[in-house]
Amino acid sequence: MLHLLRPAQGSVRRRKRVARGNSAGGGTTAGRGTKGQQSRTGKGRNFGFEGGQTPLVRRQPKLGGFARPRAERYEIVTLSKMESLLEPGSYDSVALRRRGLVRSAAPVKVLGNAVKKKFALTVQAASKGAKKAVNDAGGNITIVKLKAHS
Repeated sequence: MLHLLRPAQGSVRRRKRVARGNSAGGGTTAGRGTKGQQSRTGKGRNFGFEGGQTPLVRRQPKLGGFARPRAERYEIVTLSKMESLLEPGSYDSVALRRRGLVRSAAPVKVLGNAVKKKFALTVQAASKGAKKAVNDAGGNITIVKLKAHS
């Protein structure tokens, strides 16, 4: 019956009322030890406090970098992805976009260093390794310059 429920014997104790005199068993230093920062009133310190040393947050550099306003951002297409999804042939960035290898309208850059199929690619940029791999496979990469920024 609910009205007879009680906590287990010894599980509930009254709190010790410290700093109520030596005869009460918690007087003088009241369990805080002797002297020092921890024994004082208002001893709580702010988050990140490092004992007077300059905190980590304040030791960090104050300024971040900056984004180049006219940086050229390319959409990447790898030779391994082209080899697995495309038949050998001639492709430009529009054809790659139509086939789903490129999603945005950003200029296309080809990366990679191994390919077996023969591709003739017309893109805006390619790595040295990609150019060499395509040439070794019997294809070629033609680089089309980006339009100059106005």
